[in-house]
Amino acid sequence: MTKAFDKIMAGMEDALAFAEGDATRGKARKVEVVDVKAIREKTGLSQPKFAAVFMISVGTLRGWEQGRRQPEGPAAALLQIIDKEPETAIRALHG
Repeated sequence: MTKAFDKIMAGMEDALAFAEGDATRGKARKVEVVDVKAIREKTGLSQPKFAAVFMISVGTLRGWEQGRRQPEGPAAALLQIIDKEPETAIRALHG
């Protein structure tokens, strides 16, 4: 057997053990789903206005709201700021 094969087998064994309940054999990450529509509605803005104010394309915004895609990375961070401090986000983006 090769080193690569041994690593693959070890990973598969860890994955199987984790799936069977051995939490010490793997890592789980919690994925938070961002409710983009709720955040937008909280601001009182229409889709086109929200997109313009926060520099997001309307198509992207609609995709997020319809659940076809989820915001990731900087977009998810921006949405968290908009949710908690919309005026701060506006000032940061528009001076």
